[in-house]
Amino acid sequence: MSNSSACTLFPNNPNHCTVIIDIRRAFSSLSIAGCLFVIFIIWLYQKYKYFVQRIILALTVAAAMDSTAYLMGAIHTEATPLCVFQAFWMSYFDWSVLLWVCCIAFNLYMNVIRLQRTDHLEKWYHVVCWGVPLIMALIPIRNYGPAGAWCWIETGETGLRFGTWYVPLFILIGVLFVIYLYITFTIQRQVRRWDGTYNPDTQRDKEQMKSDVRPLKAYPMIYLVLSIFPLVNRIQNAVTNDEAIFVLWVLHAISSPLQGFFNSVAFALDKETISRLNLTQMKIAFQSRRAGRKVQDYPSTNDNPDTVAIAENRESETGTYTRMQ
Repeated sequence: MSNSSACTLFPNNPNHCTVIIDIRRAFSSLSIAGCLFVIFIIWLYQKYKYFVQRIILALTVAAAMDSTAYLMGAIHTEATPLCVFQAFWMSYFDWSVLLWVCCIAFNLYMNVIRLQRTDHLEKWYHVVCWGVPLIMALIPIRNYGPAGAWCWIETGETGLRFGTWYVPLFILIGVLFVIYLYITFTIQRQVRRWDGTYNPDTQRDKEQMKSDVRPLKAYPMIYLVLSIFPLVNRIQNAVTNDEAIFVLWVLHAISSPLQGFFNSVAFALDKETISRLNLTQMKIAFQSRRAGRKVQDYPSTNDNPDTVAIAENRESETGTYTRMQ
């Protein structure tokens, strides 16, 4: 098959398809590498013992699986078994990533606004974030096929695309945006309220909020930003009957696989995590893992007595914070 016949997006310039394929593979490989880094650090320092870190781990696994879809095959011209599998895989893990981001936003809302923990909902997070995507990915199973630079719901099925993905996505992104702004405003207001005051209860609340909110607050914003170009491109496809614009497809191919990479950057820049990213600590932790000894607990509680108190109290938490005044 010639390149021109394979490249239905740009039949007059098949090199455009080659560029898009190379871009999507390069950035998905980068994203998978970032996800593997996060998984390794969570394993190395036994961060999986903590609820917040388990949420990050689940999101990371979903993002890594989603990125692998962009490594599958080249430009497809018909609905081969590999093409259908790629489309199903992408649909499933696109939904899974979205729902894990929503769970993170919900957890932040409950922590910051309602002053409640959601650890007891963890099993339901998994039911929703792995179960609902299966249903949504199976609905268009008969309509998977070539959809531009990769396989998805095939060209011409605009109603199905919007009904099973873009309309729910628009709604959830809108909700995420509103929640994120509200949470950010509430945190800033609370920090201003705390300035210049000190008492043990307030300080414990402050440290508790930091330990639960700080590691998670970047992930919804990362998802929102990375969703912009894929949304714009698919809307343009629908409006112009899939008349391709090369620049939009390039931006789409860059943005879509990058969730895992930017998640790993946010993870690495967390103050507690970055303090451990040195050869000495990693060597000690690895030796402890090999010897079966307990690695120093996350988060590190060496320096802050208020954080120590929080860590000690976690075993007997009632599931709510002290009401902050």
